[in-house]
Amino acid sequence: MADEPKSRYLQYLEIVMGSLEEKKRYRQYKARIKQLPENYRTAVEALERYLMHFGPADGAGAMAMYEDLAELFEQSAADGTPIRDIFGDDPVEFVEAFMANYPLGQYRTRERNRFTSAIDRAAGDTTPPRDRTEG
Repeated sequence: MADEPKSRYLQYLEIVMGSLEEKKRYRQYKARIKQLPENYRTAVEALERYLMHFGPADGAGAMAMYEDLAELFEQSAADGTPIRDIFGDDPVEFVEAFMANYPLGQYRTRERNRFTSAIDRAAGDTTPPRDRTEG
């Protein structure tokens, strides 16, 4: 069935509403998150809000990231890993490092470094550029 061509109606619907497969994957992701213990679910939902603002906006890239996130928290819950051990002392550092593993995150890191290097050069700073993903 996956090899069958889509009907004109489905093609039109996906143009208007986005990929039906991505929507299905997102619903599956949300169902997985709903099964987590409350404290893990709360942490994932907070992380998800952050990613909605700063993470990948495209369907496939975002879904791969969300599925990996669900897997991380499912495994952490199964192992009894404390929330603080997952995030460390700086949750933003964690999420930025997490996003850097995905194509858009890598692009953002490159562009952030390019931007800050240009400002350093414009300001006459001759020190070697540092990795801007570090604190």
